[in-house]
Amino acid sequence: MLAGVLAGQAVAAPARTAPADPPGTTGGATPVGDPVARKGPAIVAAAGDISACDPPNCAAGRTASRVLAMDPAVVLTLGDSQYDVGALAEYRAEYTDTWGRFLGRTRPAPGNHEYMTPGARGYYRYFGKRAHRQHGGYYSFGVRRWHVLALNSNDGRCSIVACGPKSKQVQWLRHDLRASESRCQLAYFHHPPWASVSSGGNSKVRTMWRVLARDGTDIVLNGHDHNYERFAPRGAEGKANTGGVRQFIVGTGGVPLNNLSAPYAGLSRRHLDGYHGVLRLALGRTWYRYRFVSSGGRVLDEGGPIGC
Repeated sequence: MLAGVLAGQAVAAPARTAPADPPGTTGGATPVGDPVARKGPAIVAAAGDISACDPPNCAAGRTASRVLAMDPAVVLTLGDSQYDVGALAEYRAEYTDTWGRFLGRTRPAPGNHEYMTPGARGYYRYFGKRAHRQHGGYYSFGVRRWHVLALNSNDGRCSIVACGPKSKQVQWLRHDLRASESRCQLAYFHHPPWASVSSGGNSKVRTMWRVLARDGTDIVLNGHDHNYERFAPRGAEGKANTGGVRQFIVGTGGVPLNNLSAPYAGLSRRHLDGYHGVLRLALGRTWYRYRFVSSGGRVLDEGGPIGC
């Protein structure tokens, strides 16, 4: 990695061989990161809603410093990586000097702000092949023995890339899940199906949740709401289920934060609206650990190991 400026100080990223650009697959899993050379679990860093001001004097610079300290094999961006409209010039002026330092490790998902530029052109040009434009912006890959799926909720209504029951995206999702032989699965997309905000979450993306839950997916990551929230495991219809999917909202990458409402339906287990930060996941062969770390380095939520 090139040296850059984070949080007001020049910091050189540790040396690492960047994974090659993934091919434009229509299913299956593409290994990424450094799944073999290191012993122990694969470390994944994740957040959405990242860049909204000039670096280095902004929260995105501080969360990027936290990612640097984690030294993850893979970085997941959960949509709205660049404000205001996800234009290529915005990415180059802001994101490049913060989270753009991890471009070789990043597997992105788009959000509604990316689509404020027609066709999300800035997003797709910036992330290149790893954004899978020709495949609708959704794709899958492997991290160690985990099967990981990046999905596209685009404008929140799925009016640009459909995500309803008969959509190409959901048909692909079903096929991809059937083809996977992995015991552990993680999926991420921008808009949360449930959230402790006045809307209660986004009903348009619940078809994707149901498909994932019925297949036994372990983790779903979302952004969009500018706060951190962890839910109890839930089944396909969103009700408590000890064997269900654990949802995390991590819209804390750097843009101004939002206030939370009352905890959602008694299923919200941890909710924070005053901290920027990054979710660190340790993915073992048959288990995972999670840790939400503030931009200042405080561990504000953690748990595991949890079997899958």
